[in-house]
Amino acid sequence: MISITLPDQSRKQFVGPLTVRDVATAIGPGLAKAAIAGKVNGKLVDLDHLLTCDASVAIVTERDTDGLTIIRHSTAHLLAYAVKELFPEAQVTIGPVIENGFYYDFSYSRPFTPEDLKAIEARMGEIAKRDLPVTRKVVPRDEAVAYFSGIGEHYKAEIIASIPAGEEVSLYTEGEFTDLCRGPHVPSTGKIKIFKLMKVAGAYWRGDSKNEMLQRIYGTAWTRKEDQDAYLHMLEEAEKRDHRKLGKQLDLFHLQEEAPGMVFWHPKGWALWQQVEQYMRRVYQDNGYQEIRCPQILDKSLWVRSGHWENYKDNMFTTESEKHDFAIKPMNCPGHVQVFNSDLRSYRDLPLRYGEFGVCHRNEPSGALHGVMRVRGFVQDDGHIFCREEQIKDECVSFNRLAMSVYEDFGFKDIAIKIALRPEKRIGTDDDWDKAEGALREALRACGAEWVELPGEGAFYGPKIEYHMKDSIGRNWQCGTMQVDFFMPGRLGAEFVDEHSGRQTPVMLHRAIVGSLERFLGILIENYAGALPLWLAPVQIVAMNVTSEQVTFVDSVVKALKTHGFRVQADLRNEKISYKIREHSLQKIPYQLILGDKEMQANFVTARIRDGKGGGTNLSPMSLDEFVSHLQVELAAKR
Repeated sequence: MISITLPDQSRKQFVGPLTVRDVATAIGPGLAKAAIAGKVNGKLVDLDHLLTCDASVAIVTERDTDGLTIIRHSTAHLLAYAVKELFPEAQVTIGPVIENGFYYDFSYSRPFTPEDLKAIEARMGEIAKRDLPVTRKVVPRDEAVAYFSGIGEHYKAEIIASIPAGEEVSLYTEGEFTDLCRGPHVPSTGKIKIFKLMKVAGAYWRGDSKNEMLQRIYGTAWTRKEDQDAYLHMLEEAEKRDHRKLGKQLDLFHLQEEAPGMVFWHPKGWALWQQVEQYMRRVYQDNGYQEIRCPQILDKSLWVRSGHWENYKDNMFTTESEKHDFAIKPMNCPGHVQVFNSDLRSYRDLPLRYGEFGVCHRNEPSGALHGVMRVRGFVQDDGHIFCREEQIKDECVSFNRLAMSVYEDFGFKDIAIKIALRPEKRIGTDDDWDKAEGALREALRACGAEWVELPGEGAFYGPKIEYHMKDSIGRNWQCGTMQVDFFMPGRLGAEFVDEHSGRQTPVMLHRAIVGSLERFLGILIENYAGALPLWLAPVQIVAMNVTSEQVTFVDSVVKALKTHGFRVQADLRNEKISYKIREHSLQKIPYQLILGDKEMQANFVTARIRDGKGGGTNLSPMSLDEFVSHLQVELAAKR
């Protein structure tokens, strides 16, 4: 007999061997019909996976996260099958699952066109309706190489030939199409119902620019049509909100080939930058941070001692002078340790909190650059806390509360917290990593926070808490981090005198709230679709005349508003007022003051407030003092 433990910890006895499908059938016909895969002792398997001994078994349906991943993976195979039916000479390469969908790379003699994508998608639908069984077969490596070479699939043969000799590989077949894959997959093509092909892009074979350029077809797949519709709507909104388009439309910044991955900030963009930087500077000051400034270029020897040279040198820009090798800093932490080391520190000085708007440079691949979101030169709201081990929890708790408060001020209230754990390539002992990871968990528990753990995704010098903000159209952005580092201070000679006059090595907490200011500004622009709240808007108010008679009145209003600290401009052009209103509405100015004879004679202002539909609504006429009070309330609320 075989004992099967189900997710509710109940057990069923079977005469074995039996398949996962048999377990689903024994539980109930409804579950058997909905089943698309199984999980045996925590590992995803096909429904036809054979059970020969006692095991824990869960049945996976399309309602499960794992089920959606399997459907997307199977849809990638469906895409390859459809391409082979329509374009038999195309060669298939790889087709993994990605966030919200999948892709498959193909080698073909000509570029795929939009009409080709429509035809491929239609053929995918036809194959899905055939409800073809999807079967798995395990064969020796050399047999698989011979098979794919024999049918002209040279890329597949190359992939399999890179697997060590003597090993076996699994092949999946649906109809006339066979592909290399670990699986698992849906039991039949009929389980794939909701999908759409999105676009074609170029991709080098095996990611190497020396190799052939392949064609990558992207697609998305879902279990419910309403989920796909929502996703497609989100993509439409994201395109409208693209910070690169808005940056040009609103005259905020530009990029050019002579400075790849570097940003040219225009006056209005720099005004926005300053609102964020000055706000974060106040956050530093109000929470016990001392602002410092460190050099851009440091000797290679320091980066060797810190561990960056061994673990990060491929991402560093380097230079040489007078037979000395230098690196332009990719991060600020080694410099902050030098400031700590510049004086003898006592345990009474700890925790010691340093903050810097540090300019960093990282040699990102050109293909990864994306507007201001992914750049080579950037500024971080970087901070480092030097503390004792027993102070880690309190510092992490305080930081967590501070970060949440900052995100709320910027309009982000839905924050997911994750802990990135030790990577394979790291420095330090496992005992120290255990302590560091445990400290982060303990701090989040003390905050009453929930989190998800990400094995293998920590920095080489320490685990980190990540803060993922959800924006107004449902996208998640990872910005803030808190990292516990037991290693770098010791490698760089940091010490403090303890209460017994002994020398101890401090713990170093690396922390950032908004992260890269360039990227955070891009996120803000897209989140608000360029219609930034009053406190952030580069230009808060435009005052405009109706005729030449009000020029002096407009100037006096603008001057008065500037004395109150508002960012205000006058528009005295000889244009129709309707033209001016439309133009400033397109520039997403929060307030427009329309000043005609009536306002001038009564010494009042008529304010037009921006709405969320690209237009505006006129407020009731009010005195200038009343208008200032109205603005100050809005500024205080940061809404």
